[in-house]
Amino acid sequence: MTAQYACAAADVPVEGTLRVELDDDAGRVVEVAVVRDSDGALHAVSDICSHGAVSLSDGEVDGCFVECWLHGSRFDLRTGQPDAPPAVRPIPVYPLTVDGENVLVDVDAPL
Repeated sequence: MTAQYACAAADVPVEGTLRVELDDDAGRVVEVAVVRDSDGALHAVSDICSHGAVSLSDGEVDGCFVECWLHGSRFDLRTGQPDAPPAVRPIPVYPLTVDGENVLVDVDAPL
């Protein structure tokens, strides 16, 4: 599958998130957090924390990191790598493009 429509760029607040559900090539639903960092750049990452299995879109955005609301793990929006325990496994980061006002995400080709 190629990139698919996730949301309108205007729907993602600065230093905020928007949870979307997209279908992968196998027909599975993939939960994605579309995030706008403090510089205004958009990112697409898994919405599921690798430690607590809760929604990251309910957490806080700080610079280029999203923080899990449950245990405080922070993930780099560019790499998916955690920067502090308790999370030790990264989260998937998905290619994101902006076409006009549309945010497109490819959940079949994690970076």
